[in-house]
This record gives sequence, C-alpha cells and structure tokens, in this order.
Amino acid sequence: MREVDVRRQESDAIPKVELHLHIDNSISYEGLTRIKPSVSPEEYGRTYVAPARCTNLNQFLSCAPRHLALLQSTETLQILVDDIFGQLERDAVIYAELRFAPLLHTAQGLRPESAVETIAAAMRSMIKATGIEARLILCTLRHFSESDSLATVRLVDEFRESGVVALDLAGDEAGFPIQPHVAAYKFARDRQISTTAHAGEACGPESVWQTLELLRPKRIGHGVRSVEDPKLVEHLRRTRIHLEVCPSSNVQIVESIDRWSNHPIDRLYREGVSVSVSTDTRALTRTTLRDEYGLLQQHFGWSSSDLLSANLAAIESAFVDESTKTTLRERLTR
Repeated sequence: MREVDVRRQESDAIPKVELHLHIDNSISYEGLTRIKPSVSPEEYGRTYVAPARCTNLNQFLSCAPRHLALLQSTETLQILVDDIFGQLERDAVIYAELRFAPLLHTAQGLRPESAVETIAAAMRSMIKATGIEARLILCTLRHFSESDSLATVRLVDEFRESGVVALDLAGDEAGFPIQPHVAAYKFARDRQISTTAHAGEACGPESVWQTLELLRPKRIGHGVRSVEDPKLVEHLRRTRIHLEVCPSSNVQIVESIDRWSNHPIDRLYREGVSVSVSTDTRALTRTTLRDEYGLLQQHFGWSSSDLLSANLAAIESAFVDESTKTTLRERLTR
C-alpha cells in the first residue's frame, strides 16, 4: 500500500473536532433527497454546490438560498440535524459546534424561537444516539439590521440551557459594515455570552483588526488574511485568539489563495497562532473533514501530531465547560 494511502487511512480514523460548520449549507445529497426526492445527483451538484472557484464571497453565498428554501419547517430542520450527525460520524468527529442563522428560517411562518428549539432538541437527541458532543452557535449576518442582531443574541441568551453557547457574525464581510452589530456583541459581553465572528476572508487584515476592536470575539472565523500583517499575526499568537480555518472553502473563495499550496494555514500554525480545521459548508464546498485532513497531509506534510495539536487547540477554544474539555482531550489523546 502506498504511503499516501496509509496516511489517509490514519487521518480517517483520527478523532476530530470541528468548530466552524454552517449546517444550513451542509446537507448531503442523501439528506436533501429526504426533503426533495426528485433531485438527481447531477442537479444536486449543479444547483446546491457552489463553483469550485468563485469570483468572490458574494458569488459563493448566492447559492445558499437554494438550501434555505428547503429548510423552513420543523420536519426539514430535524432531517437536517440527523443528516449532519451522520456526516460527523463518518468523519470520526467527537465534538462539533454547529451554527445557523435562525432568522433565515421564517419564510413559511416558522418563528425563530421554534427554529432554535427544533434544532437544539434534535441535536440533543443525536448526541445521545451517537455519542458525539455538540453545541449550537447562532449567527447574525452582515446585512442584518441592529435590531436583527439584537434579536439573534437574545435567542442565544434564551436558549443557553438548551445547548446554545455563542453568537457569530457571518455573511458578506466586504459588502456591509460592522457597526450595526456592535450593540449585539456588547449585549453578549454584558451577559457573559461567548462570541466568534467572521473576518479576514473577503477582506484583509484591517477587517480582523476592526472586528477584534469593535466586537471583541474570543475566536475569528477564517481569519486567514491575517497572514498579510506580521503585527496582527504576532497579536493573534500573543493573545491566543483562535482562528477557525476552513482551507478548501478559502481556496474556493479568497482571491489571494488561488490553490491549496498557497493556503496560509501551515504558516500560521508554524508561527504559533492557535488554529483548527473545519469544513465551513459541506455542501457548498463539497468537502468532508477527512478530505481537509488528507489535503493538509498532502500539501504541507502534516503529521498525526500536527493534526492532534490543531484539535487540542480547538478544544482549548471550544465554547464548553472545563469538565467537557477534559473528557474530550482524553478522547483525543487516548
């Protein structure tokens, strides 16, 4: 057996942690046909998967409404969660933070509270069924108003006892300002709610600086363009701000990362920045965590030790209590 095949089999079996997973853009073909049986594999690839190389983040995001249109009822949201946990099982994931924007699931009359309650209940059921630990992050979006963002963070607060652990800001980073979301993040700090935020993906390091200054998140979603500013890299290393890196998604979207060999994750990792590996959107990008690990091994020679280090960094920055972190570390290093 070739060395690359052996290493791939080893990475398949490695216990994994995923912190950055937009579930509302990650349903598999099999899961989608449970909602819309008429969809063929060809239509799935043509309609529900983003281009392998997008001109910008906005083109990538333009595919998202096709998924959202199918996820507007309690029944379809339950199917989504069941499908996501099946994918996590196949990837040997032991802990995942699942994120979605509840305000996007109201087109057919579902209340945002019902969307959160449905997904949280389905998640708790699948945790018991699979043994995979998981938590929920609720997303506000760049194009949302201040009142929308405040409504989202209040949902985080309301459902804290149901497995909802944090607030995220996602969406078109280049097209919309950050100011409408400052109040929601202040609310989160005042209520001791954990936060993360997308930055340094569609825009450069100045966006990461601004996000850290105005929102003060504990983690940054993507953040890969931080590598363009050595002072920012040093700040991230020193303050242990964690980067949730999604390599294949970045290659698909970020103009300056036109191929895998150009991805800065290895440089950031070698320079001591806290990074972990996630898929971002498993359908729009059509990837798995096993794929991401295999590509890290192929392009940068990451060893099992490197992958373990990234997973331990993820656990250190996860939005769970210390007791759960201890259990997860034991599962990773066993």
